[in-house]
Amino acid sequence: MKIESIRREYEFAELSRKSIDKNPFKQFATWLNEALISRVLEATAMSVITINNDGFPQSRIVLLKSYSENGFSFFTNYSSEKGRSIERNPMIGLHFFWPELERQIRISGFATKTSAKISDSYFHSRPITSQIAASVSKQSEEIPNREFLENRFFDFQNQLRGKNPERPGSWGGYIVDPVKFEFWQGRENRLHDRILYIKQGEDWLIKRLAP
Repeated sequence: MKIESIRREYEFAELSRKSIDKNPFKQFATWLNEALISRVLEATAMSVITINNDGFPQSRIVLLKSYSENGFSFFTNYSSEKGRSIERNPMIGLHFFWPELERQIRISGFATKTSAKISDSYFHSRPITSQIAASVSKQSEEIPNREFLENRFFDFQNQLRGKNPERPGSWGGYIVDPVKFEFWQGRENRLHDRILYIKQGEDWLIKRLAP
């Protein structure tokens, strides 16, 4: 198949300055709720984009775990590649894509670690197998094979004797404080709707962008 011929029209909805909320967090909540109601696959999945030590951007998918006007939270290993990148440069991007609704949201902001209390609470809310996996996996480090990782998992599981592990100090949450949102709605003839919010003090400047 020639991939250059793959194309579809976007006709699901429209986005205008009259229809959007003046508060981007409320606009986000509206779109996320519509994605959940529509049973979009992995509606809370988002790309986290950081700048690596070599200067190249790196993107990976994580799950959004909470959001409010204080920011957007996710959890990971602080010693991972993304964790080390955020430590060097807290300016990151978040990207949601819901193809079933022909929508995207891009968010730019600053990431900081959540409190230990928040990280502990979420860690212990996870299934015990997920807690064990986070405890034994040194994320982003090279390992010899899968058997090595599985042996660490089962050895640690046996050591626990049914008890819950403590949260590793190298694992926890980040909260991203946004300074920019872009809401994208696919439209016919590739004349897509793009609405940009830019933070200015306590207010948000709203612009419409060409597709």
